[in-house]
Amino acid sequence: MSTTVEWIAQALGCPARGNQRLEIHGAESVLKAGPHDITFVGDELNLKRLQSSNAGAVIVEKRLDESFQKIYDEATFASLTVVDAQAAFIQIIQKLRPPRSLPKIGISSEAEISDEAKIGENCDIYPQVTIRPGVQIGKNCRIYPGVYIGDDCIIGDDVTIHANAVLYPDVKIANRVLIHATAVLGCDGFGYRFENGRYLKIPHLGSVQIEEDVEIGAGTTIDRGMIGATVIGEGSKVDNQVMIAHNCEIGKHNAFASQVGFAGSITTGDYVRCAGQVGIADHVHIGDQATLGARAGVHRDIPSGEIHIGTPAAPEKEQRKIVMSIRKVPEMRKQIRDLEKHIQTLNQRFEELKNESSAA
Repeated sequence: MSTTVEWIAQALGCPARGNQRLEIHGAESVLKAGPHDITFVGDELNLKRLQSSNAGAVIVEKRLDESFQKIYDEATFASLTVVDAQAAFIQIIQKLRPPRSLPKIGISSEAEISDEAKIGENCDIYPQVTIRPGVQIGKNCRIYPGVYIGDDCIIGDDVTIHANAVLYPDVKIANRVLIHATAVLGCDGFGYRFENGRYLKIPHLGSVQIEEDVEIGAGTTIDRGMIGATVIGEGSKVDNQVMIAHNCEIGKHNAFASQVGFAGSITTGDYVRCAGQVGIADHVHIGDQATLGARAGVHRDIPSGEIHIGTPAAPEKEQRKIVMSIRKVPEMRKQIRDLEKHIQTLNQRFEELKNESSAA
């Protein structure tokens, strides 16, 4: 799809400067945009990068507009000023790259569906899907090829499950949940007793409960509880290849980046954020609105609202001081060696003076 700067300005309801008749064929990031692409600037870094851009048009955040005009007063590209540049860019890129229409296929004759399963209206179930006895599926669901849904699972309305995902028995999925390819929900937790020199498996007889508006990334695994349910709270977003162990209870609107690992029985408050490769020990609680930086190793409770980084994780300001101190270690070693040499010289001189005094 192609459009013009003028049309984009009207769609966003914002003022535009420069060539408003310029045709826009695509939307790209600042450094990849070409003469007929639109991009956006929402921070100081991309405002500087814009000097190296070939973009034909740029959406600029209002708070940056004064700096933008000073730097790019004679720029050749068109510009549009909005309150939230990223939100406006997302709106336009969806117009330039409209979503693919999905076919209505109904229930495939090549899906293996138990006669004891109940399926709601307007569902699309692709070939090679397996749906076991006792499963209940709501309306407007889309289940892609290779999905396995175990006995007595309950799935709400408007749920999408992508190819080759696996739901073990008794998993409960609420409305508007999106599960990406190869995710595994409800497998046994990693729990064993060590007796007489052998590991004996602890039975995990609980379940997994996914609340409304949750998104679960590709290749993510969420283990079932040993007794009760492992819970993912409403609105939470879980990236690809995340591991959430048995009996964890995740609050509302959490966000976990790729390769985060939760040991068993962890609880989190609401609006908790974990960057990539965060690891958290069992039975730890993460308070509301806490943030854990990339690769943080957490072994104790994190208070609400705090930012912790590093391994072992510590408050951000404290950890940054430690990092800065470590960087100074080579210099400090040199200073200590110089001091040792100076002290040795002073000691030698002291002994000489002492001997001279004794001789006199």
